[in-house]
Amino acid sequence: MKNYCRICKSVDLYEFLDLGFTPPADHFLKVDQLNKPEIYYPLKVLMCRTCGLAQLNYIVCPEELYRNDYPYESSMTNSGLRHWQEFAKTVCETYQVKSEDLVVDIGSNVGVLLESFKNQGTNVLGVDPASNIARIAEKRGIETWDKFFSFSVSEQIVSSKQRAKIITATNVFAHIDDLHSFMSAINLLLAHKGVFIFEAPYFGNLIKHQEYDTIYHEHLSYLLLEPILHLLKPYSMEVIDVQERDIHGGSFRVFISKKGEYNTHQRVHQFLENEQKSLWRDEKKLFNFADNVKKNRKDLIQLLNKLKLEGKKLAAVSAPAKGMTLLNYCGIGTETLEFVTEKSTLKKDRFCPGTHLKVVDDSELINKDIDYALLLAWNFSEEIMTNLSEYKSKGGKFIIPIPHPKII
Repeated sequence: MKNYCRICKSVDLYEFLDLGFTPPADHFLKVDQLNKPEIYYPLKVLMCRTCGLAQLNYIVCPEELYRNDYPYESSMTNSGLRHWQEFAKTVCETYQVKSEDLVVDIGSNVGVLLESFKNQGTNVLGVDPASNIARIAEKRGIETWDKFFSFSVSEQIVSSKQRAKIITATNVFAHIDDLHSFMSAINLLLAHKGVFIFEAPYFGNLIKHQEYDTIYHEHLSYLLLEPILHLLKPYSMEVIDVQERDIHGGSFRVFISKKGEYNTHQRVHQFLENEQKSLWRDEKKLFNFADNVKKNRKDLIQLLNKLKLEGKKLAAVSAPAKGMTLLNYCGIGTETLEFVTEKSTLKKDRFCPGTHLKVVDDSELINKDIDYALLLAWNFSEEIMTNLSEYKSKGGKFIIPIPHPKII
């Protein structure tokens, strides 16, 4: 249990959202695991009144989340690949990254981002604790250390290679429990005029667009810019730029350097001012959000039940972690959906945590005459619906659950 803020250590926290108990969202089951017990953990979100950090109240052991046959691969959608390519290209141009410089990606997954940096002509190194994922990255030609990032790992990189010009952590920073140890390790590893860049879902978008399904046990923190400024104070580091990105329902990309090495872009002041005006940490706003989450669950269940009563066949498309939160919180399982489809070979022929829905190929939507497909990866809805144009041309319809259930 985490009853104090991981950034400012305040104990002045209050709970504003309770999504019940769910199994870890990436624990996809094999057939021989279906009749074994599953562990469910509380999924509640607290807000720190002191610095504005939102965080889970319970931390699942990271070894359990990432070391046990981890099934998540960085987005291979066309829009996802364009995102990583843009990231590497603009960073290399903006900060004049040279061929002799080192780029380190923390939580590097299968190496998609580092591959884009490598194509820009830089030296790259990935650090990722998921052994099966690290092996995939190595096969792609991306050197990857199969470890949890830590101060000692930073020391090993500095002694065996060099300090890093660029350190990245995309969709990883919010997964870290001990952010102070993490920043100490970053500080050690970062070269003179080096830049640490993290990208994470933005808490303001989560509240604004009812993205409650992005809450699951890997995502320990839900980030605003203000608490990040609190975090950096002890390390003589500062935010020099911040940019909004559309990926994953609305993310922000934060650029951090040691103090005085770069000028601070005016976007930082504008972003912080807009954040404070928006009152994302306001108690009334957060409790209203929680009420809307309950309404979303009620509306989605009513819609699915109505379609079932009409004799329609339903399935879900894509099996992201966010989809597992939605299915478990809403209690949507085999009584409602025939199956879940997925492109990732790491999840196919397995079963969703909690609901035990089987994960199959997209082709089953047509083979099984599915009338309505609940689109769980709504953040890539346009591309997914385009890819499933044959299903749509045969009369198939899509249900987008977030922010409000609607049929397309």
